[in-house]
Amino acid sequence: MQIGSYILKNNLVLAPMAGVTDRPFRQLCKKMGAGLAVSEMISSNSLLWGSEKTKRRANHDGETEPRSVQIAGADAKLLAKAAQYNVDNGAQIIDINMGCPAKKICNVMAGSALLKNEKLVGQILEAVVKAVDVPVTLKIRTGWNKVNRNAVRIAQIAELAGIQALAVHGRTRACGYSGEAEYDTIAAIKARMTTNIPIIANGDIRSPEKAKYVLDYTGADAIMIGRAAMGSPWIFREIEHYLKTGEKLPPPSLFEIRDTLLAHLENLYDFYGEYTGVRMARKHLSWYSKGQKHGARFRDTVNRVETAAEQIKLTQDFFARLTDAGEQPQINKSQLLPIH
Repeated sequence: MQIGSYILKNNLVLAPMAGVTDRPFRQLCKKMGAGLAVSEMISSNSLLWGSEKTKRRANHDGETEPRSVQIAGADAKLLAKAAQYNVDNGAQIIDINMGCPAKKICNVMAGSALLKNEKLVGQILEAVVKAVDVPVTLKIRTGWNKVNRNAVRIAQIAELAGIQALAVHGRTRACGYSGEAEYDTIAAIKARMTTNIPIIANGDIRSPEKAKYVLDYTGADAIMIGRAAMGSPWIFREIEHYLKTGEKLPPPSLFEIRDTLLAHLENLYDFYGEYTGVRMARKHLSWYSKGQKHGARFRDTVNRVETAAEQIKLTQDFFARLTDAGEQPQINKSQLLPIH
């Protein structure tokens, strides 16, 4: 798949997720097969750009190209400036958030709340496309509620504005993440496009079989994986293999899950520092251990500790019990990703 001048290795995209798609997780998912990974959203409010949180979100040191950064806001001029700021700091693709359903985002008329104002959508897209010399992409939902699904019109506005790729989550803003995603709107968007900009289908894609179904049903050019990758970054290689061969890969062994998790923890500590890294790691420890025997007890214990050493030791002990190992497993250094 191609976005602007960038040719991706496949058509699998990691969705932008606040508090999840930091640099360590993006790098891990790319290593596991994602062709593109989009960053957490960065506010268009320049007053926040100097904060440590925003600096980390805009940090792409050593990251596999192309580097895609999502921006959020409701003012065309501020979004254009945010796009320029992020390009200056290493972004190679700018993604605009018009899909987030969170109340704190929608209450300031950003995210999916923008879908109510088609004129403003056009102004924002035109301003951002003109402001930077890198590809601009857009993520939307199917509308703001089930009675007002206007994603086809939004897609046409985006196409005219020069957007280079469009990701569509198969729910409305009002749906949040409840119910099931629908794909008819995505299929309608693909059918109405007059140019060859890639259409990326998103929503409830949790398995290789579902990925193939969604691609076939919608005619979309790519799929975007979000929540299904949390604790299961290997879903990208599983989908890629299935789409190429029609065969399913065996699930990862407990040893691979252990080594991947331990390496991920080390990268989080390196990236955030121990204090914040330990706290960021808690959600990942919960996701990786979900479904494992005695996982609830492990989560209850590991989420109470305050140091990296304690987290590592408890994780090693947990997997040692699961694998009946006679010695504590060690981190597979080949899993570690470079942190600069």
